[in-house]
Amino acid sequence: MLVGALPAAAVPAPAPETVCRVGDSRVGELSGLVSDGDRWYAINDGGTKVQVFVLDRTCRVRQVLSAPTDPYDVEDLARAADGTLWLSDTGDNRHQRGTVALLEMKPGSGSAVVHRLTYPDGAHDSEALLLDRSGTPYLVTKDVLGDAKVYRPTGALASPGPTPLEQVGTLRVHSTDTPGGPVGSFGSVLVTGGATSADGTVLALRTYTDVYLYPAPDGDVPAALRREPVRVALPNEKQGEAIAFEPDGTLLSAGEGTGQPVRAIRNATALVTSPTGPATADTTSSGTSSTTPDAAEAPAATEESGSGVPVLPAAGIAATLVLGAWLLLNRTRRRGSRRR
Repeated sequence: MLVGALPAAAVPAPAPETVCRVGDSRVGELSGLVSDGDRWYAINDGGTKVQVFVLDRTCRVRQVLSAPTDPYDVEDLARAADGTLWLSDTGDNRHQRGTVALLEMKPGSGSAVVHRLTYPDGAHDSEALLLDRSGTPYLVTKDVLGDAKVYRPTGALASPGPTPLEQVGTLRVHSTDTPGGPVGSFGSVLVTGGATSADGTVLALRTYTDVYLYPAPDGDVPAALRREPVRVALPNEKQGEAIAFEPDGTLLSAGEGTGQPVRAIRNATALVTSPTGPATADTTSSGTSSTTPDAAEAPAATEESGSGVPVLPAAGIAATLVLGAWLLLNRTRRRGSRRR
């Protein structure tokens, strides 16, 4: 049974401001974004080779970093303290991959190192990558019922691997009434991106419509995700999948579609108050962490059974079927029958 802490009160936040619009069709499926303070680095969803687009603050592409590696479904991007870019090749909407991968691009290397990973409990679709202060990666799954799982490698990454993953947490994401996304309000439970602040003290997980900010004063990712987050609405994004922190604490959001905006929430890290005590020790029977993002800010679309599994009304079941069909058709259209 999932046991969640009581929801945190809503925290007022400034509305996202449009900084610029990505008009370059080469970045028409923007899915991951990071910032070094001067430039932005962006990746597309999927693709047949590794490409990282370097953008200036007018959203113009100034450089393309590439490597011949052919990924299966790249979904998110993270940047380590030493400038290494980590591409999360972890998309799997049809839940059929035997392994997923992290692709490591050292600054100026012109190549990508493949680190394969395996889940302990079967295939998952993941679109969110978090790095802690030490560079340890965490994958957060995209679950149509809002029960996102959190995984990390059991040891040092091997190349090509695979390195086993272990589950270290579970997140219950409730639906909200924030408009936007490709599948209506049901998209508000789907985790589509992640980011870590420059000092590692705030984590961000986004859905198609909202972002959740978690305090991590000691840099402990599993502990942070057991705390109550601050929810900030990201309304009216067509297909919001990217989230990133600027070094000064500004939060950036962006999504797929040529001409779509990069938007900023200034000083977003200040919205998160450091906890006065340890993280809530909520666990499942297997010791898995759990938390419940800001359900008080908007009505939930599901009810929980005694097992902690959401019980969807008929409309919710229909939405699940529609969402599944949309995801399958979208990926089939773009990737055909490719395998990795």
